[in-house]
Amino acid sequence: MEENKLSEKEKMLAGKAYQAGDKELANDRLKAREIVFEFNNLPPKQIKQRKQLIKRLFGKTETMFYLEPPFRCDYGYNIEIGNHFYSNFNLVILDCAKVSIGNHAFFGPNVAIYTAGHPLHPHLRNQEHEWAQPITIGDSVWLGGNVVINPGITIGSNVVIGSGSVITKDIPDNVFAAGNPCKVIRAITDADKDFYYKNFKLGE
Repeated sequence: MEENKLSEKEKMLAGKAYQAGDKELANDRLKAREIVFEFNNLPPKQIKQRKQLIKRLFGKTETMFYLEPPFRCDYGYNIEIGNHFYSNFNLVILDCAKVSIGNHAFFGPNVAIYTAGHPLHPHLRNQEHEWAQPITIGDSVWLGGNVVINPGITIGSNVVIGSGSVITKDIPDNVFAAGNPCKVIRAITDADKDFYYKNFKLGE
């Protein structure tokens, strides 16, 4: 199909410039907001009901996951989470492109994941053009509170990101990274495991 025949939704999902004010996309966002509103306003004890809403909303879920309300997203259907997923309060995912999250992911409060971007030049931005790039997060990743992930980022497995970090470049496996912009601080090794066994008396 020629590019000029693509719908705005198809352009968005293909990583091309698109206009978010398109009726189809606006309706998709409204559907997501209805589900998110219900999720965020259920009584605290209705854990099963909240879980069912997330299953309806997300593109893919596994058996074990838990999101502390409130939660916000754009579409929901572009979000895929692995098993044993946990997010603390105020997770925001702008999922104009796919957001893939591996197993055993652990998110602190106020984590923000942004696939959406806007042109630097005001002429194009004022015409309401947008674009989106996917974000991939590996297995066993811990994101500290107030971490921001920008469009097109890949975070490897077994990674810890320090609180308040702004991630603008890919992060490899098995490292601790932090800062604004976020940079690799050091590798994570078995010495880190031994430290916890020794100092926190694990296994006793």
